[in-house]
Amino acid sequence: MAEQKGQVAFIGLGVMGYPMAGHLVKQGYSVSVYNRTGSKAESWCSEYAELAAAQNLKLQAFKTPADAAKGADAVFVCVGNDDDVRQVTMDEQGVLSGMDAGTLLVDHTTASQGLALELNAACAQRGLGFLDAPVSGGQAGAENGALTVMVGGSDDDFARAGDYFEAYAKKYALMGAAGAGQLTKMVNQICIAGVLQGLSEGVHFAQQAGLDVGKVVDVIAQGAAQSWQMNNRASTMAEDEYEFGFAVDWMRKDLSIALATGRSLDARLPMTALVDQFYADVQQMGGGRWDTSSLLRRLTVKN
Repeated sequence: MAEQKGQVAFIGLGVMGYPMAGHLVKQGYSVSVYNRTGSKAESWCSEYAELAAAQNLKLQAFKTPADAAKGADAVFVCVGNDDDVRQVTMDEQGVLSGMDAGTLLVDHTTASQGLALELNAACAQRGLGFLDAPVSGGQAGAENGALTVMVGGSDDDFARAGDYFEAYAKKYALMGAAGAGQLTKMVNQICIAGVLQGLSEGVHFAQQAGLDVGKVVDVIAQGAAQSWQMNNRASTMAEDEYEFGFAVDWMRKDLSIALATGRSLDARLPMTALVDQFYADVQQMGGGRWDTSSLLRRLTVKN
């Protein structure tokens, strides 16, 4: 039985937030939750009720983010985009109106650096700590408690968050002041875009050459070509399976943030811009909810 560790709130129970909040229960935290679709919050409470009862923990779903945040030592947000974050944090019923001075807000959403700076200032005015802490590892990483967390904020706030991150992360690191976490996540997405396009072309080439993709990957994954994407996506790409994973729609959202930030920094991102357009093609094919590895579909479907 995990030691009881206090009360936290989790806002947003999507494919990432749902298991992340569950890991906090497993680590001994009482958890208050809010989700825009209230039935999902109720389902989450039901799923973890037995585990919570065994540890004498309290779980509760609330109708507003503010109510969920009341009494929590830390509040975690994991929603869709900048506008969603603003709604659940800074609106009249947002978490900032319910949080007690001295508590901590952690935003796990992949969002803009500008939003991180905006939230950091809003929290400072209210005597709250703040970390922008986007994650990488996808749904499987969230479910397995093996995410990577890229964090922006103060040393003190980062130290306060360590025990929480231990619940669902295999790696977490402070990258700099507020906004640095989001900038690091942009680097992550830029790199993934290029790897996936290269992997798509490699798999396509192997298929056209009449090679066994599985055997090819088994060999080259032992050398310099190895990547997480190759290990986890090449086999499903070869089978033309994409109804899972990190959606193209979300990748385009992330890349649009990276491209806009790149323009502001005078950072040249020609490959990222090209792959972003390839993802637009996938959306036009009806693949907005397909996994990002569906770049291969562009190469295999005849126009």
